[in-house]
Amino acid sequence: QVQLQESGPGLVKPSQTLSLTCTVSGGSITANSYFWGWIRQPPGKELQWMGSIDSGGSIYYGPGFKSRTSISRDTSNNQFHLRLSAVTPEDTGIYYCAGDISLEPSRGSGTWGQGIQVTVSS
Repeated sequence: QVQLQESGPGLVKPSQTLSLTCTVSGGSITANSYFWGWIRQPPGKELQWMGSIDSGGSIYYGPGFKSRTSISRDTSNNQFHLRLSAVTPEDTGIYYCAGDISLEPSRGSGTWGQGIQVTVSS
């Protein structure tokens, strides 16, 4: 059974770069035809797909995120990473990592981590 766990700082200062890691267990991030993505939910707002990396290492970014977002992976540790630069308080929210057969992970078909609260504040 695939499990995902987010890790990283819970508090980031404005203008800094947020770095999060998703550790995957019970399955390989290089497994065929699978996508590993980052999704966030700001307070009072809908889920926002930030981007995904597929089993071959190709990267896809969600609308509005390409300019500040970087997704990468570490296959030796079965992890994938998110970096979000120049954060502002509007980047506050719960950040999730997920694995799915679809490019944009969904609650119905994917496996999600429990989420990590990130607050941007000085």
